[in-house]
Parts: sequence; C-alpha cells; structure tokens
Amino acid sequence: QVQLVESGGGLVQPGGSLRLSCAASRSISSIKVMGWYRQAPGKQRELVAFIDSTGRTNYAASVKGRFTISRDNNNNTMFLQMNSLKPEDTAVYYCNVGPLGPWGQGTQVTVSS
Repeated sequence: QVQLVESGGGLVQPGGSLRLSCAASRSISSIKVMGWYRQAPGKQRELVAFIDSTGRTNYAASVKGRFTISRDNNNNTMFLQMNSLKPEDTAVYYCNVGPLGPWGQGTQVTVSS
C-alpha cells in the first residue's frame, strides 16, 4: 500500500499563498484517483479536491477558483496550490488515494493576520 507524506504547510496572512506537496512511497501513475482533504478544529474531515489519472479535477465549492490540484507522476508527487487564502482555510491538510488508504500526519495550514 502506498505511503503518503504531506508537507508545505505554514502560517500565512489572508490573501497569501501556499503550495502543499504529497510525496508517495512508490509510483503513482497507476493510482486512478488522488485527493486533498482538510480537517479544521471541531469539524469533520472534508474533501478539498481530487484529480484522476487523466488529469481531470474536481473541487469543493469553497475553494474553487482559488486552489489548484496537480500531480507529477514522474516524481510520484501530488500538489495543492492554494491562493487567496482565507482564515476559514485554516486546517490540517491531508492527501489520500481512492479508495481511501491510511491517513498520514497531515500538514498544518494557518491563515491569520
């Protein structure tokens, strides 16, 4: 089973940008669907965006137009470019595959002035 490690989180001011990375332990070229999720304090984990093996993407309404998901099969990495960040984007961000595998540690994103 593929192991995934998230990185790239941090503290950013509202309106700022961050780029998250999800590094896989093996080739991701055969993985049909990969996604980014987030969990804010006191809330359930939610799907933020997913990308399939053809490059087709889908986004939650709350991030559409601000976030961009991509994958680099050659380097076994998935990304989440986050622009125009808002305080409500504050959460721990996780990556996973479809069907869901084990959850990693995630990476903390905090949007605050």
